[in-house]
Amino acid sequence: MSPLLLAYYGDDFTGSTDVMEVLQWSGLRTVLFLDPPTSLQLEAYRDLRAFGVAGWSRNMSTEEMERELPPIFEALRASGAPLIHYKVCSTFDSSPKIGNIGRALEIGQKGIGNRPVPIVVGAPNLGRYQVFGNLFARSGSETEPYRLDRHPTMSHHPTTPMVESDLRRVLALQTERSIGLVDVLRLHGESPEGIATSFLGTEHDAVLFDLFLEDDLPLVGRMIDQLCQSPSNYIVGSSGVEYALTEYWSQSGKLDSMKSRPVGLAEFGPAQQILGVTGSCSPVNARQLAWAEQNGFVLIKMNTPRLIHPETSDSEIERIVDQAIGSLDRGNNLILNSSLGPEDSRVAETQTALRSLGLSDFDIRLKSGRILGPLLGKILASLLSIRPMTRVGIAGGDTSGYVARSLGLEALEAIAPLAPGAPLCTAHSKNALNGVEFLFKGGQVGRDDVWGTLLKGTLSSR
Repeated sequence: MSPLLLAYYGDDFTGSTDVMEVLQWSGLRTVLFLDPPTSLQLEAYRDLRAFGVAGWSRNMSTEEMERELPPIFEALRASGAPLIHYKVCSTFDSSPKIGNIGRALEIGQKGIGNRPVPIVVGAPNLGRYQVFGNLFARSGSETEPYRLDRHPTMSHHPTTPMVESDLRRVLALQTERSIGLVDVLRLHGESPEGIATSFLGTEHDAVLFDLFLEDDLPLVGRMIDQLCQSPSNYIVGSSGVEYALTEYWSQSGKLDSMKSRPVGLAEFGPAQQILGVTGSCSPVNARQLAWAEQNGFVLIKMNTPRLIHPETSDSEIERIVDQAIGSLDRGNNLILNSSLGPEDSRVAETQTALRSLGLSDFDIRLKSGRILGPLLGKILASLLSIRPMTRVGIAGGDTSGYVARSLGLEALEAIAPLAPGAPLCTAHSKNALNGVEFLFKGGQVGRDDVWGTLLKGTLSSR
């Protein structure tokens, strides 16, 4: 097995593919597993430089995190990779009770031991900017950046609404660990070595780095390198961690000796027909569905209240599958959807249906994705067993993870860029889906024409 540089756990599925593509396009072969891989699984992938585990802790309770994360971190550490990254969403989706990033900081630091832990959230390449500890994010790739607590999606997120943009304040509600800050002025005013030295041996358990411009990436990467000198080092953050590290490795000349695959962005051509499933209620996803419908795609609305209810679930699945097969047989490009944005009546109706099943409001926030996601996976698995496809798209962070597991996939590998943070991937599996191309993307990711790109291929291939 080739020497590993980095191992990571993604707190949601689509965020895990985001890290994979940053490393892959830099020439570092990276494979994303659905479960912690064995040493034999790792050895099966030649020239591997990094691997990830696609997780779901963004939707775990604190108690679940305390139970589930320690053995995963131990598996990552045991791989021998010197850098262990707990990958969070670049919009810092979290709360004290669900997806608690502060608790993940504590668990990982306890198991791996380095102090202070670097925290990097900004990712200018993805439209995420951190300035003076405050996070700003675009809503889709073509809007102005919004302060996190005024973001049209994140401020109204159904599970983890963000009411604060200062990440130190967000973390202060989740952990008693001391969090330092390297703000943008200090980033450009002092040497990386001097900054790193000033934090070593201080009272800070972790240090948060501003990341505003792409020019900041190698500076932050250099400081991560300075702080991570132990055999095993824990890092928390978005894919900004990998953007920063690869830029630093490239500019310092270290990357040349690390490469195990070609550097750069591969192209991909058109598909004859595509099938999509969306479980997101993001307004960005809604715009993408509207574009798709206006450009010849057929949309099928799934009746989610009927789908989640035990008494009507089977009949709704049968209806959806029958309707979808008929549409595919007519040659349509098809997208099944659970909502057309946050105002879709199905969102409130589904919450009402969940309450009728005895779920509290907290249970709904915690478990709605766990209930709906496997059902969407069951639908897609049934469709693909009847009408095999060469290219499939899934939208929604929670949806993607449950669907991938329902399909029996072992691992994914990025093969071409499609949207920032959402590469086109090939599936590794022991079933008929081995080699099928998949797009797994978050609901907020991509241009309005992302489904057209999935169908027609990269711009130079159109």
